[in-house]
Amino acid sequence: MDIERKIRLWLLLFMAGLLLSGLTAFPLEWETRLLDRWAHDPGVGIAGRFPELAAWLARVHEGLRETYARYPFVAYGTDWLAFAHLVIAVAFLGPLRDPVRNVWVVEFGMIACALVIPLALIAGPLRGIPWFWRVIDCWFGLLGLVPLVLAYRLIRRLPATPSTQA
Repeated sequence: MDIERKIRLWLLLFMAGLLLSGLTAFPLEWETRLLDRWAHDPGVGIAGRFPELAAWLARVHEGLRETYARYPFVAYGTDWLAFAHLVIAVAFLGPLRDPVRNVWVVEFGMIACALVIPLALIAGPLRGIPWFWRVIDCWFGLLGLVPLVLAYRLIRRLPATPSTQA
């Protein structure tokens, strides 16, 4: 497989993650209801093995359910969060077309992924997020960083075109 195909593969993987994150941010109440039911299903056994996780999922669902029932406009904030993920994914169309010229988008993505970690570690405790969930959030930043770093290294191996030398 040639270098440009590998670059596109890594970028498409990252974009798919952004699209999935964005699309799943719309139906949060429904998703948390399913997770809560799943966690407390005796056949699954999550609540018995990981009671803190099951309790957290129940609390998150309850919080969303009560908030959306009383203040449905709050969901508009997560709609914008979802939209931002989708728009950021669109920005990666530039590196798909011309990786060398648009390497700055990949650099931006790497910086954003790295910043997930301090955000989770600083804002998490301030918002009452349990430590295990902050670790999960940090892993999202690290997992997003992997395809971008791999794509970035491959892009740096491509020759610069006259339009990218300026």
